[in-house]
Amino acid sequence: MNNNKVFPILLLFILTISLVSFAQEMSSEAGKLYNEGNSQLKAGNYNGAISNYDKALAIEKDYRIYYQKGVAQKKANDLTGSKASLEECIKLKGDFEPGYNALGGVYFSMGNYTEAINKFEKVLTLSNNASVTKKVKKNLSLAYTKLGNDQISQGNAPKAVEYLTKAVENDNYDAAYLSLAKLYSELGEWDKCISASENALKNKSKITSGGPNFYMGVAYKGKGDNQKAKEMFEKAKQDATYKKTAEYELGLLN
Repeated sequence: MNNNKVFPILLLFILTISLVSFAQEMSSEAGKLYNEGNSQLKAGNYNGAISNYDKALAIEKDYRIYYQKGVAQKKANDLTGSKASLEECIKLKGDFEPGYNALGGVYFSMGNYTEAINKFEKVLTLSNNASVTKKVKKNLSLAYTKLGNDQISQGNAPKAVEYLTKAVENDNYDAAYLSLAKLYSELGEWDKCISASENALKNKSKITSGGPNFYMGVAYKGKGDNQKAKEMFEKAKQDATYKKTAEYELGLLN
């Protein structure tokens, strides 16, 4: 499941196209190069686009040119260059929400989820657009899930719960609920495990149903409801990933 890039790239593309009309506000020479860069970017010629943006920037230091250059650099997998361009963009215009969103996407792709969260949250303070807010919250949920799973791998359960809870507060992300279910099952917090598992199933998009059913089985077993536990393990064993562990648990209950 490749969650890292799908949404940030999608939103960047939408904002890229929307900025084309602003070229007339630049000097004619810079605007011509800017529009040519945008055409190259749309056509997938990222290096050509960057070259035109550099020429435009040599004439005029405009936040929109830096923004578009940052977008092109990210698409060309030059994350360090993209980060530098987008930082210049927001230095020139501190209330430019697409710049913060794009920079958040770059930090996310670099694995710096804390900084990604900072930039996405900045967008929320600037935007009055409900559609943008909803999409940025999805990004926040992805970033908090990454932080939560990192804390699980480090054995820091309280911090993992904190981050994963923030993830589902921003968006009903099925993978975050599944991570919470697994974590609560290990902590022996059975009711919370069942609730997280049910939410994972309710909002299932990328995950399979085996995980939530398995962890509900663990929780019901922990609560002493063996009949319900068997029911959940029977469902879980239909999923190849959980088949062996579910069958093992069923063997213990028989």
